[in-house]
Amino acid sequence: MKRSTEKQPQYKILSIDPWLKPYYNDISLRMQRHADTRRALLGDRADLASFANGYLYYGISRTEDGWVYREWAPGADALHLIGDFNGWNRESHPLKKLGNGDWEIVLPGEDQLMHGQRVKVQVTKGSETFDRIPLYIRRVVKDPETNEFAGQVWAPHRPFRWTDGGYGKRKLNPLFIYEAHIGMAQEDEQVGTYREFADRILDRVQEAGYNTIQLMAILEHPYYASFGYQVTNFFAASSWYGNPEDLKYLINTAHEMGMFVLLDIVHSHASKNTIEGINRFDGTDNQFFMKKDHPAWDTKLFNYAKHEVIHFLLSNLKFWLQEYHFDGFRFDGVTSMLYHDHGLGADFLRYDRYFSLNTNVEAVTYLQLANELIHAVNPFAVTIAEDMSGMPGMCLPIRYGGIGFDYRLSMGVPDFWIRALKDRSDEDWDMQKMWYELTTRRPEEKNIGYCESHDQALVGDKTLIFRMADREMYDGMDKAHHSVIIDRAMALHKMIRFITMALAGEGYLNFMGNEFGHPEWIDFPREGNGWSYKYARRQWSLSDNGFLKYQWLRDFDRAMLKFARKYRVLSKRGAVNLWIDQEKKLLAFSKGDLIYAFNFHPTESPTNFFLPTHTLGPGEYRAVFTTDDEAFGGEGRVSADYVYEAKDHAGRGEGFHVYLPSRTAVVFRKA
Repeated sequence: MKRSTEKQPQYKILSIDPWLKPYYNDISLRMQRHADTRRALLGDRADLASFANGYLYYGISRTEDGWVYREWAPGADALHLIGDFNGWNRESHPLKKLGNGDWEIVLPGEDQLMHGQRVKVQVTKGSETFDRIPLYIRRVVKDPETNEFAGQVWAPHRPFRWTDGGYGKRKLNPLFIYEAHIGMAQEDEQVGTYREFADRILDRVQEAGYNTIQLMAILEHPYYASFGYQVTNFFAASSWYGNPEDLKYLINTAHEMGMFVLLDIVHSHASKNTIEGINRFDGTDNQFFMKKDHPAWDTKLFNYAKHEVIHFLLSNLKFWLQEYHFDGFRFDGVTSMLYHDHGLGADFLRYDRYFSLNTNVEAVTYLQLANELIHAVNPFAVTIAEDMSGMPGMCLPIRYGGIGFDYRLSMGVPDFWIRALKDRSDEDWDMQKMWYELTTRRPEEKNIGYCESHDQALVGDKTLIFRMADREMYDGMDKAHHSVIIDRAMALHKMIRFITMALAGEGYLNFMGNEFGHPEWIDFPREGNGWSYKYARRQWSLSDNGFLKYQWLRDFDRAMLKFARKYRVLSKRGAVNLWIDQEKKLLAFSKGDLIYAFNFHPTESPTNFFLPTHTLGPGEYRAVFTTDDEAFGGEGRVSADYVYEAKDHAGRGEGFHVYLPSRTAVVFRKA
C-alpha cells in the first residue's frame, strides 16, 4: 500500500499552548467534524448566512396577496391552524405536508389574518390531539383571565424605523458591560418595561461609564422568576416587558447613544413546558432534544447532532442580529453544552478532562458554527462564552483550531472572592493565590473580568457587600453614622472591584446596582413572599439621595471606569508582579506605564514601603488614583501632589518609598 505523503494540518493552537500537542488527534477530529458538518449543512448554498434563514421561511409571513404559515413537525400526523381569525375552528385550516417534516398552509387575501390576532397550531399525533404555539412565532401573549399563552400575529403595517445607521459598522473595545434585567430595573414594585428602561435607565448606564448593555431574560419565558433561563419560545421577545417594537426602541436608543447591546442567549437547554414551549411540539420526544434531561436544571437538552436542530438554533442567532440589531451574544451554560456530564462536580485540573469521551464534540461543532455565522452576519459582533471549565481554544479563531468566541467570562474570579470572604477573614487572605486567580488564564484568549454578576445577587447567595456588611447595611449606611463594619466593607468593596478590573480580563462586567452596593438580594414574586415585588427591583434612590454611603460607592465605580478609559487599562496586557508580602498583605504590580500597590492589611500602614519600578525605570512618580479618596468615602491619606523620586537602591534595584495606608489601593505614574 502506498503511504500518503499528504502533510497533516498544523493548528496554531498547538504553538500557542504546546501542552496541547498530545491532543492533536482530538483537535483534528473537531476540525474535521466542523468541516464535514458545515459541508453537509450548506449543500449548494454559498455560506452559513444564507443557510440560517429558517425564520424567513417558517412561521407566519405576509405574501404579496395574503399569508403563508409553515412549520417543521416531522413526527406529526396532521396540523391545523387555529385562532381568532377562524373562531378557533379546529377543522377549517389544515396544513399540507410538504416532505422532510415541513407543513404549509397558504391563506389568500390580506384580511385572512390580522396583526394582533391570537393563534395556535393544533397537532395530531396518533390518537393524541393537542395545541401548540408555532415554533417561529415572534410574539406570545397571556390571556389575563385564563392565564393561557397563545401566539400572536405580529406584522404591523408600519415597520419599526431604525435610526441607528452605525449598527454593524463599528467595534467597541474595551467592553464595559452592564448586565441588566429589564423587569427589575425600575424602583417601582412592578415589572419594568422596555421603554422605561430606554427612557430612564440607559442614561444611568452611560453616566456610570458603561458602554455595553447585556440583557437577560429576553427570550420568552412564562415563569418570571426563572430569570429568563427557562425559555419556551426562542423567536419571541419576552412579553413581560412590552412588545417587539418596544424592544427595538430600546436597542435603537442605546445605539444612538453609542452603546452596544448584547443578548443573553440560552441555547444550552430549554424549558420542559409543552403547552407553551417547543418540547414535544410534534408529539415526539426527539424532535429537538436528547432522551435525557439536565440533572440539575430539570430542563431539556438540545441534540446538536441533528442538522435540523442546528438550523433552528443558527436561524435563531441570525434572527436576533437582523431583526433586533443586537450586537452579539453572551452564551449561557457553555460548560453544560461541552460535556456529557455537564461539568457537574468536575475539577478540570488536567488536559485530558477536555479531550475524552465525556466531551460533546457535536456541541463543540455547533458553537464553532454559531461563532462563524455571527461574525459573518456582523463582523463587529461580540460573542462571550459562559464557560467555567477553561476549555482550550474557546476564544481562539476556528482556523487556529479554536471554537471562535471573542471572550470567556472569568467565572473563577467571583468564586475566588466568595471563598475569600466566606471561608476566612481578610487578615488571612492569601496574596499569592489572589495574584494567581486574577492573572492565570488561557494564552492569547481574552476574558471578561468581574467580581460578581446576577448569580451572586440572588436569594440563596449574597453580594460581596452583603457578605461583608450584612445587617449593618440597614443602619450603618448614613453618611453621618460611623460604623467599623461598614468602613471595612466599603474599603474592601472598592479594592476588590479595582483589582479585578485591573487584572482579571480584557473587558469588565457589573450587574446593575452592584456598583453602588445594592443592599438586598433579588427575590422574585412567589408564593413564599406573598407574590411581592419588593426585592425584584433596583433602589436607585439609595445612591441618588446624597445622604447615604451608597453614593460614595457609585462615585467610586464611575471614577474607576473613567480611570480605566483614560489609561487604557484593559487594553494593556502582561501585568508584572513587583512585590507580594503575604504577612503584611501587600501586592504590587506594573501594567503598561502604571504601578499598582494594594495594601489589604486591616490595620498596618507602612510608611516607608519600597515599591520597585522594574522596567519603568527611574524618575518622578505621582499618585494618579487611590481608593482612599475622600470623594469615595475614604480618609484622604494619599496625596496626589507628592512627588516620589525613583532611583537605584543598592541591592534592591530601582524604585521609591511610599506611604501605603491600610485597606487602600494606589496607582502611580511617571510624571
